Amino acid sequence: MPATDPADARPVVAVVGPTGTGKSDLAVGLAEQLGGEVVNADALQFYRGMDIGTAKLPVSERRGIPHHLLDIMEVTEEASVARFQRDARAAFDDIASRGLHPILVGGSGLYVRAALDALEFPPTDPAVRHRLEGELRSAGEAVLRRRLAAVDPESAERVGDARRLVRALEVHALTGRPFSSFMPQRRYVRPTVQIGLDLDRPELHARLARRVDAMVAGGLLGEVRRLEAAGLREGRTASRAIGYAQFLSVLDGRLDEAGAAEATVVATRQFARRQVTWFRADPRVTWLDPRSPGLMAEALDAVVRAPTTLEP
Repeated sequence: MPATDPADARPVVAVVGPTGTGKSDLAVGLAEQLGGEVVNADALQFYRGMDIGTAKLPVSERRGIPHHLLDIMEVTEEASVARFQRDARAAFDDIASRGLHPILVGGSGLYVRAALDALEFPPTDPAVRHRLEGELRSAGEAVLRRRLAAVDPESAERVGDARRLVRALEVHALTGRPFSSFMPQRRYVRPTVQIGLDLDRPELHARLARRVDAMVAGGLLGEVRRLEAAGLREGRTASRAIGYAQFLSVLDGRLDEAGAAEATVVATRQFARRQVTWFRADPRVTWLDPRSPGLMAEALDAVVRAPTTLEP
C-alpha cells in the first residue's frame, strides 16, 4: 500500500527512455536542483565491474549526489525484478523520509514499472512445478490447457507455450488466484512523474555508434577479460549483456575487436528500438528532447506540474 507520510508528497521523478540519450546526466542535475538522490534502474549497472560497457556514471561525474542500487551484485548472480522492486521502494522510502526527492533513472522497462507501478510477483514452488511438469508429460498439453481454461480462461487464451502453461497452473495452485490477476497495471504506488528522453533515429544511431567507439577506446575488452576471470561466463544475466557477449567472442577467437564493436552497435540499436516501443506505450511519460538548451527548466516544470496525490 502507498505510504501516507507527508514526505511522500514529493513525487518520485523517473528519467526513462532509450540508451544514449543522457538520462544519467539529467538525473544528477534534477537531484541537484530538487534536493534528491538517484536510484538506479539499469539492470546491468547492478553489477560490480561492469562499468565501461554499461556507461556507468563514474563517481567523479556524480557531483556528490548519492546513488543507490549501483554495484550491488557480482557478475555470477542473476538479477531479479522482484528483489529490485523491494530494494528500490525501500530506497524511495529512505530518501523521502529525509525530505528529499527520489530520482529513478534507467532504461530497463520492466524494472522501472516494478518500482513505480502496482505490480505483484506471484510465488513459485519447485515441488508444485515439478508435479505439473510430470502431468504435462504424462497427460499431455491439451489436458492441462482444459484445466487452466476452467480456472483462468483469460490466461488460457494468452499462454502460448508449455512453460507458461505450467507457470499459470502453478500460480493458481499456490494462490487460488488466476495468473492473469497478477498482470501489471498502469497505476503508480506513490506520486510519480516520468520524464522521457528521446531523439530522432539518425541522431540516436549516430550517438550509439560514437558511444560504442568510446567504450572500445576506453578499454571494454580489458574489462571483459577481467570480468571473465571473476566468473562472467557463469552469470546468466551478465554474460548475455550487450557488449559483454560480443567481446567474450573476441576472447574465444570467434570475432576480432572491430567485428565485436560492429555487432555491439547493431545490438544496441535493436535494444534502443525495444526501449522506445516500451516507454512510448506509456501515456504518462512527458517526452523531452535532450538537445534542448532549456532541458533542465522543462524537466523541472514537469515535476512542478506533477500531481502530489494518487489517482483513485
